[in-house]
Amino acid sequence: MRRGKVFYKNRFAGILTETDDGDYVYQYDSQYVKNYPNGFITFSMPVRTEPFTEKRLFAFFEGLIPEGWLLDIASENWKINKNDRMGLLLACCQNCIGAVHIIPISESDEK
Repeated sequence: MRRGKVFYKNRFAGILTETDDGDYVYQYDSQYVKNYPNGFITFSMPVRTEPFTEKRLFAFFEGLIPEGWLLDIASENWKINKNDRMGLLLACCQNCIGAVHIIPISESDEK
C-alpha cells in the first residue's frame, strides 16, 4: 500500500491511497471537510466525508504526472516504470505548478 498527503493551496486536504489490490482511494480530511466545504480539489471530487474509490488512478491525479520528454527524464532519474502511475505521482508531484501537491507518506510516518 502506498499513500500520499494531498495539499490544496498549501492546506492539508486529504489522503490518496493505492491499496495492495491496486485500487485507489481518496479521502478528504475531516478537518478540511469541516473548514473548507467548498474547497474541492477538482469538480469531479467535491468535498465530502465519504471516500472516492476507483480501479485506476483518478483522472485528476493522472493529469498531474509529467508527459513526453519530462516523463522520460523522471522515469530514468528515479528508476520508475512509466506504467507505475502512483510511483510517478509520489515522486514528481511534491512541488507541482498549481494549487495541488502531494507528499509521500512513508511507512515510518505511519508508526
